[in-house]
Amino acid sequence: MIYLELLIKFFRIGLFTIGGGYAMLPLMQHEIEANNWITSQEFIDIIAIAEMTPGPIAINAATFIGYRTGGVLGSVAATTAIVLPSLLIVVILSRVLAKYRDHPLVNSMFAGIRPVVAGLILSAAWFIIDAVLIPVQAENGAAPAFDLASMIIAAAAFFLVAKYKFDPIKVIVMAGVVGLVIF
Repeated sequence: MIYLELLIKFFRIGLFTIGGGYAMLPLMQHEIEANNWITSQEFIDIIAIAEMTPGPIAINAATFIGYRTGGVLGSVAATTAIVLPSLLIVVILSRVLAKYRDHPLVNSMFAGIRPVVAGLILSAAWFIIDAVLIPVQAENGAAPAFDLASMIIAAAAFFLVAKYKFDPIKVIVMAGVVGLVIF
């Protein structure tokens, strides 16, 4: 039964998410929490692993989540299900868009969709920031405790990649070494 659940849930994630892998992460998070498949910390770890491995993050994450919940067949079900809607939509839309790509209604539709994509990606970023940089829950109404070391590593990684155009793989390796030393 878990295989059918994975097929349905990940097909729905793939079908209703526009904007790529990062935009899919909030929907994955919702399904994970609704079904108690894995913990939030495991999801953060899966995102980190999916980011470091070759291939699209959403497909890698779906594969890992499927494996954690249903073994090899679970990973096949989740991966197939998340890819299938995109494949079908691209095949259908490529024919339609080739014919109507300059139509004002099509242009207006995409102008409305673009901000949603940005919002979904920001939502995924906020989830990761909240889980990684503010890991300590506040007690008795106290302010949340911030993980200063993680914040410094995140800021350094951001500036190295965004401002100085460092190779992200080298930044990940350097952060792993720093993590071994600090943590």
